[in-house]
Amino acid sequence: MDLRYVTAAEAVRVVANGNRVFIHGSASTPVSLVNELFKRAGVINDVELVSMSTYGNLEWNHPEVLKSFRLNSLFVSENVRDWVNTSGGEYIPVFLSEIPQLFDRKILPLDVAIVQVSPPDRNGYCTLGTSVDIALSAVHNAAKVIALVNPRMPQVQGNGIVHVSKFTAMVWEEFELPELNYGKEASDITQKVSSYVAGEIEDGATLQMGIGTIPDTVLRYLTGHKGLGVHTETCSDGMLPLVEKGVITNEHKNVVRGKIVTSFILGTRKIYDFVDNNPIISCMDVGFVNDSDVIRRNPKVVSINSAIEVDITGQICADSIGTYQYSGIGGQMDFMQGAALSEGGKPIIALSSTTKSGISRIVPALKNGAGVVTTRGHVHYVATEYGIVNLYGKNMEQRARLLIGIAHPNHREALEQAHYERFGRMLKGI
Repeated sequence: MDLRYVTAAEAVRVVANGNRVFIHGSASTPVSLVNELFKRAGVINDVELVSMSTYGNLEWNHPEVLKSFRLNSLFVSENVRDWVNTSGGEYIPVFLSEIPQLFDRKILPLDVAIVQVSPPDRNGYCTLGTSVDIALSAVHNAAKVIALVNPRMPQVQGNGIVHVSKFTAMVWEEFELPELNYGKEASDITQKVSSYVAGEIEDGATLQMGIGTIPDTVLRYLTGHKGLGVHTETCSDGMLPLVEKGVITNEHKNVVRGKIVTSFILGTRKIYDFVDNNPIISCMDVGFVNDSDVIRRNPKVVSINSAIEVDITGQICADSIGTYQYSGIGGQMDFMQGAALSEGGKPIIALSSTTKSGISRIVPALKNGAGVVTTRGHVHYVATEYGIVNLYGKNMEQRARLLIGIAHPNHREALEQAHYERFGRMLKGI
């Protein structure tokens, strides 16, 4: 078995003019290889990068890099947000569950995939580690694959397994994965929102946690629950105490019973060590994990996601601030739909009532250019620090009334005026 490793500079020479290159994301972002690729700016040109939620210091913000490379993002992360919102960047609105199809069906044919993997075992098999999600399809479909082999990357069980024979070039580098601790300093507001959400979760429920502090904080309120399961696109440290206490058992799930199912893992070193060769973890392709028909087969699915703003009819903007692309559609709709169709399921949007600067996040109408990620036909529960309401089956005026009731008191008068202008009646008792 040939395990010849090359330098990063040698590896990225496989990228040629006009190539479309996939970049592995989340905690698996191969930062050093991407930055080495950027050093070839001017030597190669017209290179399109395709990625989702990258982390780390990607050194893209240089004139020569921006002349040679352009970014076509499938979900916008902080480190490339400004790039996406320039003429050299773009965003593809797509459900997370459907991204593998873009590669499989050659809608986005890939010339090269750059991934980070765990070291090969004695049989030559690596894992995609903490991020299988869309990377598995990218590796299967790319003409050439460059692998950054990191001994600090855990071997994660699931279907993200790749043999070394698939790799065009391999680079050995040991470094720590990026760490995020969502629940470290949860604010009083976050804790209040989370307590309302937790109050809707029953014993035996199957949980999906979106990215952020609220989903992780919700888990703190579930220590007295029994028989919870996890089927989620991402998981982080918040679930660990519930596993240790025997609260998360996955015994009632119908899909991969007995295991925590996820498509990527992002947190601190503690969870990276926990998932290393752990048989209760199954990290799998997002086309399976986020398939609403798969999700709905589990009982009492509770989907916990957030929003940038919500209008008074229940439209959810979660990916943009006006026309400024902030994040992406991601898996919110996959799980909102799956939870809604699950027996006893509850799709929940949870957010603080205002921004840090005091602007209401419950609004009469979404900002001009804002994207609707979850339609008002799909939204059910909405929670703020002032309560939780269920909009399902409610007409437009009833929805407005309920949402105004959980808006920040400082903004309710303006919202009531908007209600009157729209529906022609005054509100009483809010």
